[in-house]
Amino acid sequence: MSYPFPLPGAVGISHLQAYDWPAADEVCGGSPHVHLVCTEAYVVTGGRGAVQTLTADGYRETPLEAGSIAWFGPGAVHRMIDQDALRVTVIMQNSGLPEAGDAVFTFPPGFLADPETYAEAATLPAKEGPEAERAARRRRDLAVAGYLELREALQDGDSRPLREFQRSAARLVAPKLDDWLPRWRDGALAAAERTGEQIQALAEGDSSHLTAAKVQVATPTRQAGLGMCGHRQEYELPGATLPHDP
Repeated sequence: MSYPFPLPGAVGISHLQAYDWPAADEVCGGSPHVHLVCTEAYVVTGGRGAVQTLTADGYRETPLEAGSIAWFGPGAVHRMIDQDALRVTVIMQNSGLPEAGDAVFTFPPGFLADPETYAEAATLPAKEGPEAERAARRRRDLAVAGYLELREALQDGDSRPLREFQRSAARLVAPKLDDWLPRWRDGALAAAERTGEQIQALAEGDSSHLTAAKVQVATPTRQAGLGMCGHRQEYELPGATLPHDP
């Protein structure tokens, strides 16, 4: 039996250098956003910074430095902060789902009520170049504007705006769910089921799947993309679509 060979667990991966663009609060960093079904991990490879998060537990700023790992589940609004050339390898659960709409920016409420209005604000006009960078900055600033309102309310003890944002994000992605299921089945679920099949085969004395082993290598397909959190290196991986941070 032959299988595609995605990264372990069919995760997505990318390398990021955090944006050093100052925002309205004079903090440098990326575009705050949330994931609906994916857990995300930061493996810090260089520099120094932080990740700011908004959850039901409140506001938190977690320091990031080389060698540290931070991860957060669906529903955690997160904002990457650059303090000194922060560089991060992002590991994303369910490779392909963020590109299918799982990642939602913290735009002000009026932008979340209509999918077309949201898409117009979220989509860059090109993958690179001065126009794309200006649009990425505008997108970041719009997400920060909504994020700061959510953070202020949460710090004042009012979690209602955060909960309403989460509900709005869920409504926004609802039309896309039929597309998410096959991506998940063909990716993360299929990878987990293959492990079960292999355990069962070994239990029955069948080790034939070992003969299908391969060594595969991937190099970045784009070196300086404009992602949600920073400039990123992207990969096209076997059995997966491009990783997080479109």
